[in-house]
Amino acid sequence: MPAPTHTRPHPATRGGVDIRLPWWALALPALAFVTLFVLILNPADAHAVADDPALTYSITHLFERIQQFTAR
Repeated sequence: MPAPTHTRPHPATRGGVDIRLPWWALALPALAFVTLFVLILNPADAHAVADDPALTYSITHLFERIQQFTAR
């Protein structure tokens, strides 16, 4: 005759939902964001805007200003 098993009840949450995310649920979007941001920072890799030099210059100038601002 098998022995009965007792499972512990889930703890009750007060007015909210208990959500646990795996580590990769936050790591993968963060990695994708950083990867795309690094690609944008290097205008040589952005071949789609290479046809318009004025747009390339303005994007490059914008990111240089952002880098100067964050370096302070």
